[in-house]
Amino acid sequence: MVESKHQWKAWLYLSPAIVLLLIFTVWPIINTVYISFLEGYNTMGAAAGIQYEFGFANYVNVIDYKEFVTCLTNTMLLCVLTVPLSTILALLIAVCLNAIKPLQKLLQTIFFLPYVTNSIAIGMVFAAMFNVIELSPGVIESPGIINNLLGLFGVDPIKWVTVGSSYWANIAVMVIYIVWNALPFKILILLGGLQSVNKQYYDAAKVDGTSRARVFTRITVPLLSPMLAYVVITGFIGGFKEYSSIVGIFGDDMGPTGEPFRLNTMVGFIYRAIEGSHVGRASAAALILFGIILIVTLINLYVSKKKTHY
Repeated sequence: MVESKHQWKAWLYLSPAIVLLLIFTVWPIINTVYISFLEGYNTMGAAAGIQYEFGFANYVNVIDYKEFVTCLTNTMLLCVLTVPLSTILALLIAVCLNAIKPLQKLLQTIFFLPYVTNSIAIGMVFAAMFNVIELSPGVIESPGIINNLLGLFGVDPIKWVTVGSSYWANIAVMVIYIVWNALPFKILILLGGLQSVNKQYYDAAKVDGTSRARVFTRITVPLLSPMLAYVVITGFIGGFKEYSSIVGIFGDDMGPTGEPFRLNTMVGFIYRAIEGSHVGRASAAALILFGIILIVTLINLYVSKKKTHY
């Protein structure tokens, strides 16, 4: 507890961080809320001195915009598919890593590498892996690395990211990439939780002859429930902000050639509105996205209170 006569020193030391937070975090949030209610607001008009009426027109325009439903559907679908899958895989990998003693540090480093690698660069690598090169329609010159592997099991080449690829093929590529990219952080959190678990629980289960499956479901998962709740909540928050991974694989068009913005997300919708100087629409979309994330987070928190053991 800082003595009252020395509190001014604490405030002095904190003042640079507080000032930066006010300028670069608090003020932009307040300004975004304000602009979202200025009907038809855009940067060019504001620079020309046009006065805008206060209302909900930007929110109506966002919801009525033809791409809004597509962006929201893509965002929700990627979240629903990737968060549970990545969490389950991260839990299994963390349990396996915790049980391995030789080369444990090396394996941890290898699994953590994707987290410190540029997502755009990784996306370009994935695009090359799933790419199919055609000399002409129906005449394939190179089926790509993934199709070559699938060919070993008798699977015909699939157009994953190229012209003529199906929507679900595109989604499959995105799910694989997002899950792979999300694993390192979740593995790190869950592995840290596993290493802090009291070994007496496992020793008692071993004495009782408890099966590994029962140890996993009755000891490991309940004791890791706070970490699992954390990675699920942060996973949904990150999933709703998905953007760079799609750009890395499909480029700025966020879809295969000839079908631009097929995989556009809510964040992509916001960026496109900003590029078109429709800042009012972008601000309204950002607050709608914030509201969706808040609702999902509150639901997750409510469920985790019922299932989390501390």
